[in-house]
Amino acid sequence: MSKLDELKGLVNHWQDLYNRTESLLEIEQLIEHEQEDDLKKELEQDIKELETDIKELEVKTKLSGQHDKSNAIISIHAGAGGTESCDWAQMLVRMYSRWIENKGFQINIVDILDGDEAGIKSITFMIKGEYAYGLLQAEIGVHRLVRISPFDANKRRHTSFASVDVIPEVDDDIEIVIEEKDIRIDTYRASGAGGQHVNTTDSAIRITHLPTNIVAQSQTERSQIKNRATAMKLLKSRLYEYEQDKKRKSYEKHYDEKGAIGWGSQIRSYVFMPYQLVKDHRTEYETSQVDKVMDGDIDEFISQYLNWKLGQKI
Repeated sequence: MSKLDELKGLVNHWQDLYNRTESLLEIEQLIEHEQEDDLKKELEQDIKELETDIKELEVKTKLSGQHDKSNAIISIHAGAGGTESCDWAQMLVRMYSRWIENKGFQINIVDILDGDEAGIKSITFMIKGEYAYGLLQAEIGVHRLVRISPFDANKRRHTSFASVDVIPEVDDDIEIVIEEKDIRIDTYRASGAGGQHVNTTDSAIRITHLPTNIVAQSQTERSQIKNRATAMKLLKSRLYEYEQDKKRKSYEKHYDEKGAIGWGSQIRSYVFMPYQLVKDHRTEYETSQVDKVMDGDIDEFISQYLNWKLGQKI
């Protein structure tokens, strides 16, 4: 029934686009006879919106994986480069936050570790929205930044790295059994922003799965109970992904694709100086509109990645 509803949704979406196209063609013929300038401007705007929606449907038809429609869990870690990389990780968080906002998705920060001087060392947040995981899997890997450092008094050019990992949130109907004897639960004081109560009580929770050494933690909720529930949900998703990885060793999976956070392993480069360019090294797609990309305009990178991935499978 779930699969049937999904397919019906795609067909209904297509039918809606078809009907809108027919309607716009009729309006175009009317304008040719009446020469209405106001109608012409309105038609141009409607065509742009239609093109955007058609592209969105085209992307969805390429998302046929088991969990592509699921919510997503993103983890970003600063890599080689010290303060520079912590600042770069913070910039990536802003980029994805803008993209999430534009999609109408919901975001919830689960865990964050601030940098020593600026930015963040690591962050984990959950994204709720249809096809969140399917779309964001394009971002898995190392992201490289080249710019004039704002932290360097001599204004030298620096290269920074940060890794992005994305896993699907496990659906409630998928049973993941976690034995009490296999986990260790630690409480600690939250280190990030969150108000006086969060920072002065041991409300943060860290759960370690002893057989696999997989760790999940949550510190942004005021209540220890809520943090425990969030950390357990995160642990279940990571354990599920861990088991799936074991079943498909030959697949270009997340952790293999991510590699070391440094030279030679990046999936995408963002160059601010001496020229402006964002280039994806898997698809070869590139754009000079760096500001738009950093404001969350990454849909074309996602679309190009899905085309590339489809080609790899074929």
